[in-house]
Amino acid sequence: MRLLFTYFLPSGGIETLNRLRCRALAQAGIEAHLLYLRDGAGKQNISGIPYFITDSDADIGAIIQAGNYDAIIACCDHLMLPRLRALGYTGKLLYEAQGLGELDQAKDTIEWAAPYIRLYAQGILSPITAHLMELFNLYLPDVHRFYLHNMVDTQTFNYRASSWLNPANQPILAWIGRLEPNKNWSLFLHIAAMVAQHKPDLTLWMFEDANITTPGERERFTEMLAALQLQHRVVLRSNVPHSEMPYYMSAVGDSGGMLVSTSNVEGFGYAVAEAMSCCCPVLTTDSDGVRVFINHNQTGKYFYGRSAEAGMYEALDLMNNRQLAEQIRHNALAHIQTHFSETKYIADMINILGTLGLYR
Repeated sequence: MRLLFTYFLPSGGIETLNRLRCRALAQAGIEAHLLYLRDGAGKQNISGIPYFITDSDADIGAIIQAGNYDAIIACCDHLMLPRLRALGYTGKLLYEAQGLGELDQAKDTIEWAAPYIRLYAQGILSPITAHLMELFNLYLPDVHRFYLHNMVDTQTFNYRASSWLNPANQPILAWIGRLEPNKNWSLFLHIAAMVAQHKPDLTLWMFEDANITTPGERERFTEMLAALQLQHRVVLRSNVPHSEMPYYMSAVGDSGGMLVSTSNVEGFGYAVAEAMSCCCPVLTTDSDGVRVFINHNQTGKYFYGRSAEAGMYEALDLMNNRQLAEQIRHNALAHIQTHFSETKYIADMINILGTLGLYR
């Protein structure tokens, strides 16, 4: 059996998911390829997986003809569905949503996409995320809807002692995302500024894809760093290879710090899951997608109301209560290993393909 996953460009959590599931599905005899419409920095992470980068109809037509795919999964791109049909593809098509922005954006996207999905797709894939499930159930009750957890590769993305990354053993607050409104980087900076008043040696590690930034956000970011007097605390890294991130997340956890997730809405939240897999505590907004990971004061911490003051309070509680922090690190790792394994993802995908008559 052969599958093709399509997306706009290799970047962020979807690039991670595509890479992991291609390798996992191979264990079940399912060969999976990747098609990206544009180049992206995440291409550096791909190895041993056939992939294509093109937005040419002629190229895509040749790819689907040569690939003889049993099914094609179009991620977050409903217009790819009629495009593939027009290029001659006659197999099963699935529409997948992994994150469609803030709630209003997600609603508008699914409402607009529904006629295309209904006409061209044989099913929908989505993480077990409340707002996505509610929207698909509302707008597409007549289409097969498959809800499944994404996988986290805890065999390779796990704790790595890396004291050399933080030789002064300073407490670290980390943030991962793009400079765009939904990731709410400004909330992170305000929380950090408040925490720094209590932790004078605080360091901030921020990881981004500098190639993908909402217009004007870079300028706002620079201005806010200066206004909050955080320039000397911030280490900004762009497009760190995925294979190196376990070292950074492990160092954050060992520093007595944490990953702070400030997103307004997440479909899944790979950064949170992978931090937990590296024994790095997580403090997060209730961005919906993270609910499958975080139980407050058990596997992580929430702060509510998108309030910097609430974020500061919870961050300091975690930094000052080492017993609680260690319990959270242990519980978080066990939670990821139990509920987001590649074995479970493979079984779920086989069940989905079987329902569609593709796997026996």
